[in-house]
Amino acid sequence: MRKILTLVQTRTSSTRLPGKVLLPVAGAPLLVRMVERLQRSSLIGTIVVVTTTEPSDNAIVELCQNNQIEVFRGDMDNLLERHYQAAKAYKAEIILKIPSDCPLIDPSIVDFVIAYYLQHEGNFDYVSNLHPATYPDGNDVEIMSFSALQLAWKNAKRKLELEHTTPYLWENPDLFKIGNVTWPIDKDYSMTHRWTIDYKEDYEFIKAVYEHLYPKKKTFGLDDILDLVENQHPEIHLINAHLAGVNWYRNHLGELKTVSAQQTKLV
Repeated sequence: MRKILTLVQTRTSSTRLPGKVLLPVAGAPLLVRMVERLQRSSLIGTIVVVTTTEPSDNAIVELCQNNQIEVFRGDMDNLLERHYQAAKAYKAEIILKIPSDCPLIDPSIVDFVIAYYLQHEGNFDYVSNLHPATYPDGNDVEIMSFSALQLAWKNAKRKLELEHTTPYLWENPDLFKIGNVTWPIDKDYSMTHRWTIDYKEDYEFIKAVYEHLYPKKKTFGLDDILDLVENQHPEIHLINAHLAGVNWYRNHLGELKTVSAQQTKLV
């Protein structure tokens, strides 16, 4: 069995919403709720929270230790370095990169992307559901072989490649075999449904989803959320609808070869 390592990157010093992963959701910190969801994936392997060596992130380490969650500390700004050193320390063969700002991520989507990679292992160095994205924003899954991650670590030089870990991979299809998984129902909600957290409105949205669904069904998934925000309580969708489509691409359109202005909302 191949050794799979899932790395959840996080820090408390977010510029837009500091300490967002420690905010309470359904009686526990957001990071704990997210890891709970990931733990329901059957293919995810070992889950490790990768945070920084900054004193401000001692709170994340303590939270993980108190909740029996593996934690690794590394470089503050160079996420590629942090991911590589964690993968090396855990002797991983396959690495999943999942950001901690996805507290509504559906474990069935995670399994779907992993299964695709495993079924086609040898055909791909890197597989995601992001290039292009079709799922609601906040269901981000990226998978890569250790050798691909190592090659990126050795050769990536641009600031955005170091800060975001994987651009060197998906921006160089001549060097890496790239795969992508899209939503099987042939829909694209990536620019209309925002389930990630960067702003206060995102937190209010996520908190509302948990308050309505978690007490009745702790294992709620994609379909439950869509039914809630599209049919039962459409007002919840409106909480952060104006931010749908906002992502980090917008700040780097002149630097990215494979991302167009249609894949981000300029604000």
